[in-house]
Amino acid sequence: MSIESFISQYGLAAIFLGAAFEGETSVVTGGLLAHQHLVPLAGSAAAAVTGSFAADQLFFFIGRRYRDTKRVRRIAAKPAFAKALDTLDRHPTVFILGFRFLYGLRTISPIAIGTSHVPARTFMVLNAISALVWGVLFTGIGYVFGDGLIELVDEVMPRQKLVGVAILAVVAALVIAGLRYWRGRHARKAGRGQARANAAAASTSDRSGRTSV
Repeated sequence: MSIESFISQYGLAAIFLGAAFEGETSVVTGGLLAHQHLVPLAGSAAAAVTGSFAADQLFFFIGRRYRDTKRVRRIAAKPAFAKALDTLDRHPTVFILGFRFLYGLRTISPIAIGTSHVPARTFMVLNAISALVWGVLFTGIGYVFGDGLIELVDEVMPRQKLVGVAILAVVAALVIAGLRYWRGRHARKAGRGQARANAAAASTSDRSGRTSV
């Protein structure tokens, strides 16, 4: 089986899984593959939309059904979880529509929303709208900018175009992973700093109370 046949046969399933558990890189790559006519454009966008929607519905269900389990409580102890709930309280509709566009909050947010009082039907409707916009947008980015990327690949690897496309996808994935790691590390540092500040404030308050007594 040639690589073109393999992608044509399994490409949409890969895009679906990538959209569900990886993110934008897989979807943009799907748009690029559609530009190369290896997968249908509509099918690529549909796989991205349904993969993203299904994964976030699953995460929401986990938060709603298993909120009292140890695993979910460990997730809830993370600073990003508290940040997600705080933003949800202030801007519920906007946050549900936009969390999948936010680095560091994309996976944890539907779990956090599941532990809240947001109705399941409300989340499902807003999640579907957001997944539709997200999937079509990033598929379109890969498709529209495919010309420039393919020209770059043609110049560098004229006889191994698909290998070049794969390398571009890997590079994009590494860049996005690096950004996510940096933001996660920054969030953890901020969380530790806030925890130390709260502990110091509590200690000061305790000493003041003892002095007054």
